Amino acid sequence: MTAPPPTSRAQRCRRRAVRAGLLLVVCVAALAAAEGVARHLGGRSLTARLIPPRRYDCVRLCGAAASGTVLDAGGGWLNEGKRTEILICSRWNGSAWDRPVDITIRNAKLRGAIRITGMGRNGQGTSVRASSRTAGHTARAQAAAPTRITISNVWIEAEGRIPIYLAPGVTHVTVEACVITGRSRSAAFYFDAESGRNILRGNTFAARVAREAVAVDGSAGNRIVGNVFTSIPLGGIYLYRNCGEGGTVRHQTPNGNILADNRFMTRGLALRTYGIWLGSRNGRRAYCGCDAGYPFGSSLDNRDFADDNTVTNNMFMPMTSRALRDDGSHNRIVP
Repeated sequence: MTAPPPTSRAQRCRRRAVRAGLLLVVCVAALAAAEGVARHLGGRSLTARLIPPRRYDCVRLCGAAASGTVLDAGGGWLNEGKRTEILICSRWNGSAWDRPVDITIRNAKLRGAIRITGMGRNGQGTSVRASSRTAGHTARAQAAAPTRITISNVWIEAEGRIPIYLAPGVTHVTVEACVITGRSRSAAFYFDAESGRNILRGNTFAARVAREAVAVDGSAGNRIVGNVFTSIPLGGIYLYRNCGEGGTVRHQTPNGNILADNRFMTRGLALRTYGIWLGSRNGRRAYCGCDAGYPFGSSLDNRDFADDNTVTNNMFMPMTSRALRDDGSHNRIVP
């Protein structure tokens, strides 16, 4: 039996290249699968989870003593351009929530984020969760949270955190004529559970985000009008109810919102994403059962109930079949 002819150096190089290519394909497929699992479980990309959080200075405007505060930088940087979170928050005084009202931030540049909180920093806060387990939670959360806050003509350069976050119960916030840039590990703007009657008007969203640009999570009666979205690779405006996360029962549904006269640049819109999606989750999260056992809200039914919203005169450039998806009921949609 004759020995096989020796392989040449060129053949060996080709084989190594083929093996390297196959390994790359396997790695990309594994990463894509992990990314899909991460989004299914938490609504946030795997790459976003791997980015380490950065340290921020914190400017606190908390309690009734902060009411009436005006931060006007005359077009300059707040906090000398340092990475900063402006926290507008309520305080528990031992018997009731002490909340600020009538705060204005205007004519400024901010490197960081603005967060407005009442009972908790997010929907999983201890006080939020405890309140959610009895009827009347929406009214309690709204009575506890800051109200009548105006953010006008502010240029925000995000550095990881959500640029503007309205925590549970926040009402009557107006955000207008702002420009959102930079990078967020999540959305660019977040309306959290039990919040409502806020206005998002005439803003430009140009930040790189790890999910949809604007999340309306169990928030009702908001007006999102006249905004420009320069890039929405992972979606534009999504309405849903984040059932069960952290064991908190979500009571309010994303209903009665008005989405009008917004412009979406849809080039690069990823598969299975939409410019506007009414009812984007409907129980499709592993943690939806974590609030089980109560006869109301998301404990009773995990669906979003993104119903009775108005979507009118929005522009998608270029137009696409994935401009809008309606998984709710009785929504008024006018091209």
